[in-house]
Amino acid sequence: MNDQQLLRYSRHILLPQIGIEGQEAIVNARVLVIGAGGLGSPAAYYLASAGIGTLVLADGDTVDLTNLQRQILHSTAAIGEPKALSGQRTLAGINPECRVIALTERLVDERLEAEIHQADVVLDCCDNFATRHAVNRACVKFGKPLVSGAAIRFDGQVAVFDSRQPGTPCYHCLFPEGQDSDEVRCAVMGVFAPLTGIIGSVQAAEALKLIAGCGTSLAGRLLLLDGLGMEWREIRVPRDAACTVCGN
Repeated sequence: MNDQQLLRYSRHILLPQIGIEGQEAIVNARVLVIGAGGLGSPAAYYLASAGIGTLVLADGDTVDLTNLQRQILHSTAAIGEPKALSGQRTLAGINPECRVIALTERLVDERLEAEIHQADVVLDCCDNFATRHAVNRACVKFGKPLVSGAAIRFDGQVAVFDSRQPGTPCYHCLFPEGQDSDEVRCAVMGVFAPLTGIIGSVQAAEALKLIAGCGTSLAGRLLLLDGLGMEWREIRVPRDAACTVCGN
């Protein structure tokens, strides 16, 4: 790292759990954020400001007026613009040293696998089960840690699925494909704006810890947040030996 980077990231470097080696790992990392909405916005903010070297922001949607209540990557002037491009511009203003790659598409099939294969960590910030399961399958296939978040109404959840760790589950172990509950969307059910900030920030924290190699990840644990009562609950999630994605 150069002198400017040492100064910019000095508050990280002062932490013995991170130090120069951990910050160098962050600067050299490539992170894929799938979804530049309510969860992807705060996650991308913190990842970029923390010094992630390459941040891939993938979202095929455009900015809508109803997004602005919680999707803090975007401004009123960005209405109608692809979210990935709006986010890229915002993050460039926060940290020009972070290379932000904007993908204005919904990643599927080979494109999804190619991006996950290149990433060091993947953040699932999307809002539909089909994408979540596709992302999970690719992360298991290539041995990439997955940081998953969700938020609706006043309820949030966050977990890490890391197939590199023996005995830990994948997303399919927790939510088997084909047994998902009905899709619930913010457009229909509503969402408390700060809730997405809390969950997205936790996702960023877990990603940075994985990259820097510090602390204990949420692998094997699901955190649930009741935003109305501001109460956290933790559920241990075992690996399903019969899982069709990661099982034996």
